[in-house]
Amino acid sequence: MTPELKERIDSLVNQNKIMVFMKGTKLMPQCGFSNNVVQILNTLGIPFETVDILADQELRQGIKEYSNWPTIPQVYINGEFVGGSDVMIELYQNGELQQLVEVALAS
Repeated sequence: MTPELKERIDSLVNQNKIMVFMKGTKLMPQCGFSNNVVQILNTLGIPFETVDILADQELRQGIKEYSNWPTIPQVYINGEFVGGSDVMIELYQNGELQQLVEVALAS
C-alpha cells in the first residue's frame, strides 16, 4: 500500500464517526452483505458515511491490507475497525452496536 493511500484511508476513517467501505453506496448497495450493514445502521437512525470501493480498485485492495480483513464491507466506528456484515449483525443483535454508536456520537 502506498503512503498516499494509507493517508487517504486514515483521513476517511478519522474524519467520520461511522465509516463504511462497501460495494455500492448507502442509497444503492451492490451486494447483500453491504446492504445488511446499511440496513442495520439505518435501523439505528444514525448518520454514517460510505465509500464505494467498486469505483476505486486501489482502495478496494488497500482497505483489505489496512484492516487486515479480507472481505467487504468494512465498518469503522470512532476510528476503530469493527468488522464486516457478520460482526455487525452479531453486535446489533446483542445490543453492543447501539452502545458503540452512542459512545462514538457522544465523543
